[in-house]
Order: sequence, then C-alpha cells, then structure tokens
Amino acid sequence: MWQWLKRRNMLPRGESAPVSTAPQRRRQAGASQLLFDYLEERYAQTVVLTFEQIEDLLGSDLPEPARRDDGWWHEPEPGTTSGSRAWTLAGRTAKPNLQAQTVTFERVP
Repeated sequence: MWQWLKRRNMLPRGESAPVSTAPQRRRQAGASQLLFDYLEERYAQTVVLTFEQIEDLLGSDLPEPARRDDGWWHEPEPGTTSGSRAWTLAGRTAKPNLQAQTVTFERVP
C-alpha cells in the first residue's frame, strides 16, 4: 500500500514508507529461520507450540537442556547461546511448560 501511496503522491511531505527489518532479522536467525518465520508471520499475541512442532520447524531435535531446564528458553545473557535467537528476533518471549512439553510465545509490546 505504501508503494501505491507513494506513486499517487498521497504520503505527507517528508514521510517515507516504513522500512522492514524482518529480512535482516531473518538472516540473523540462522538455522532457526523457519521458527522465526512462523512466529514473525503470526498475528496472534500468543502462540503455543509443542516441542514436536518446534522440532518440525527447526528440522532437528531440541537440545536436551531445552526439555528439562526452563532457563534455556529465556533470553540469553550477552555472549551466550541458548537457542532463543529465533523468538527474540521475532519479538516474542518464551514461557515453557516442561511437563506438558509446550512453549507459549508472547509478543513483546
């Protein structure tokens, strides 16, 4: 729509179309791109996925710490990797339910 408005000169002076950072964030997601894409493209505030569904999106098994340590799902400290890059890049937090083997991804306001 922005392109149409720009062609029609309907944007207020000095205003430009918003620039998406999704492609850059998608590249940063690395091996977790499909999980990033899935979470990024959902309009819902909350998305609940089973471990199996997450593994299907990743194309590989979750690491063992992800199944037994809910701290693995939280945003990592700088310089560490816990696999959370995909959902943090998609603007979401992860709240695991290890017993039910599900993760609730909430959109960050």
